[in-house]
Amino acid sequence: MTTTLPATADTFPRQSLAHGSLGTALLQIERARRGTGEWQDVHRTLAGIGPLADGPEANLFLGAPAMAFVLHLAADGTDRYAGALHTLDGIVAEHTRQRLSAAHARIDAGRRPTFAEYDLFRGLTGIGALLLRRQPRGPELKGVLEYLVRLSEPLTDATHGPLPGWWVGHAPASDKTATPGGHANAGLAHGITGPLALLSLALRAGVTVDGHEAAIRRICRWLDQVRQTDAHGLRWPRWISHLGAAPVHAAAPGWCYGTPGIARAQQLAAIVLEDADRKRMVERTLLHCLADPHQIDLVADRGLCHGFGGVLRAVQRIAEDADTPANYRHRFNFLIGRFALAPAPDENGLLVGKTGAALAFQDAEVGANPLGQWDACLLLT
Repeated sequence: MTTTLPATADTFPRQSLAHGSLGTALLQIERARRGTGEWQDVHRTLAGIGPLADGPEANLFLGAPAMAFVLHLAADGTDRYAGALHTLDGIVAEHTRQRLSAAHARIDAGRRPTFAEYDLFRGLTGIGALLLRRQPRGPELKGVLEYLVRLSEPLTDATHGPLPGWWVGHAPASDKTATPGGHANAGLAHGITGPLALLSLALRAGVTVDGHEAAIRRICRWLDQVRQTDAHGLRWPRWISHLGAAPVHAAAPGWCYGTPGIARAQQLAAIVLEDADRKRMVERTLLHCLADPHQIDLVADRGLCHGFGGVLRAVQRIAEDADTPANYRHRFNFLIGRFALAPAPDENGLLVGKTGAALAFQDAEVGANPLGQWDACLLLT
């Protein structure tokens, strides 16, 4: 479990936090912590993972960093898995240094990033979320934060002039024609609100670098520039391209894209900046979203990524820090009912499967604070 050998393709499903056995382990850990499951189940799952990927393909949701995150939660403040975690900490630190070197070289050359460089799923934002838990005072986390400060700064394009530093040259999804010339993504999973959440959580934990607050403010200003208001309230597009903003009217609100995730990232920013106006704005925007049948009816299933599971958890975290948490109780009760009526996911994974839905539903009680820290991999806490 602690060795990182070249991982073959058939081991990737087991060591995937998003879709495989490591995601299953998260649910088992939460059940063991609550006394509704057994630690032996956790140990058995983790023992079967096999050699871990630690090359360029490794990230928060795959390989050695993913295992480090899961073992950190399994340790639960004890010395459980201490030896394995010590080994993995060193592997993750070296992995981070290599990725940072490549990212800074790319910026120095004036080239555009890809999601895989910076985002939560595959990039340095996800690695930073792990480091904030495991090595918050280490040089690697500071390196990630310094990189995100640079990422937030504009890069000049020969044709279009200054563009956001996180403007990627590729499309947001499988549709290669969606954003000719690339785009700037706003979502929590792949866009700039992931770095915004990490920068804010780090500042909240007392970990700062030069330009830290300025980067948070710069990202918030961009979000203010792209937000839209229509008959269904204030919302943020999924991305901005040279063609303009992605349409918002047919986009489901979720954790990965849309109001719940973007509101949480901005709420965290407002807290560390002591920006009471922004905090009120995003909290009210989420309440409006939850009360709007047009938006809620677009949510299709119980999953974490873009289903009711992710909405439930985001709402709980926002309510936990809200000026008036009681405002969310009625809407949360409504969401629990919608979750129960929604189709169960077809697969068993964490992000879009039954595992993530079960994790979200464990704490689905009106007025209850969310337990556990498993949603740190979603940058909600």
